Amino acid sequence: MPELNRYSRIIQEIFSKRYKAGATEIPFERSDIERAAQKLKIKLPKNLGDVLYSFRYRTPLPDSIIHKASKGSEWIIRPAGRARYRLELVVKTGIVPSRMLAETKIPDATPGVIIKYSLNDEQALLAKVRYNRLIDIFTSLTCYSLQNHLRTTVPHIGQVETDEIYIGIDKRGVHFVLPVQAKGESERLGIVQIEQDFAVGATKFPNLICRPIAAQFMADDLIALFEFEQTEDGVRISAEKHYKLVRPEELTPEELETYKIRSDE
Repeated sequence: MPELNRYSRIIQEIFSKRYKAGATEIPFERSDIERAAQKLKIKLPKNLGDVLYSFRYRTPLPDSIIHKASKGSEWIIRPAGRARYRLELVVKTGIVPSRMLAETKIPDATPGVIIKYSLNDEQALLAKVRYNRLIDIFTSLTCYSLQNHLRTTVPHIGQVETDEIYIGIDKRGVHFVLPVQAKGESERLGIVQIEQDFAVGATKFPNLICRPIAAQFMADDLIALFEFEQTEDGVRISAEKHYKLVRPEELTPEELETYKIRSDE
């Protein structure tokens, strides 16, 4: 068995201390992270939130926690107020790009200087989505970037962050808010982020229709876009498209003819 890293040891300590057979929710506070680290003699990062962020969006929970989930379920970490959280057992829902979906080629309009100086996958992805108007193309709305990395507080949840906020307008003049989450190829799209984006739309833009979007690199210039809706069974994917950014000469007349007869669905 590989040795657990410090974040995994901390969350495992919190879980084992509070878990009881049959439990579906395990509440804890930020101070529990400090106490667990002190007990395990682990040096904490300056930003305690990075411990939770890691498991919510980047890496899986330790096996000792995963194996306590019933079949078809998984543990996720939800915010539960200021400096409060809970490990919650939910129906397993993966947000993973379909490998069977056809690609749509888009002539790449990203300025070379932006590509040259992008510092990370997330920044590069957001830039490519913005300069190529992929949100407009995907949603059939005219969209404008309002703000990057919106960090705000939502009642009953606490602090949340959205990678980018777009405002969209349709042909009738109806206004929409489109929170966008961006992930690199190796990162995980989490359902909690989408739930938070719905909450941001409801509290910060109550008069607009909220349409959360997620973007993920599948490869260097292949981008998957997802749109979500709220149903009686929770958040579900309502649309998914894959866009391949190419040089203009790579888009052939034959491919353009194929696009003409594609279904809108």
